Amino acid sequence: MKCPFCGSLDNKVVNSRLTAEETSIRRRRECIKCGARFTTYEYVEQTPILVIKRDGRRQPFDRQKLINGLLRACEKRPVALESIEALVSQVEKELQNNMESEVSSLRVGELVLSGLKALDEVAYVRFASVYRQFRDISEFSDEIQALMRHEPRQSALPPGEPKSEKP
Repeated sequence: MKCPFCGSLDNKVVNSRLTAEETSIRRRRECIKCGARFTTYEYVEQTPILVIKRDGRRQPFDRQKLINGLLRACEKRPVALESIEALVSQVEKELQNNMESEVSSLRVGELVLSGLKALDEVAYVRFASVYRQFRDISEFSDEIQALMRHEPRQSALPPGEPKSEKP
């Protein structure tokens, strides 16, 4: 690691610890040449995920875009921002754990709906109406009836696309 003060590559680690989120390691270093101390962070390198949209376009997975969509679905609902962020982290972790560099937007939507159902049913129906592109009131009604029976609605996933078993 190059010293930001003198440019020397000769330094030692004085202290290491996990960050509060436990997603990185904070290292306190001391330059052997000039004695200056500086902090570095070590992260696990994440494989970028491309989302294949319905029209075939590919876009990088955007955590903030997903949070914004969930905020709209949860507007005026008793859902804490921390719960939304936790759901997005859960979805992102699931996608990373599958070790696939490309995933369909339908798969992302199903993962979100699965977690949102447990969080808030009204927000679930709101999100589903946009995600599944409801065309009329009967589709809303069908979704609500399925929710009341605790039955999953017919998936919007294309044939061969695996469903998530996790909430």
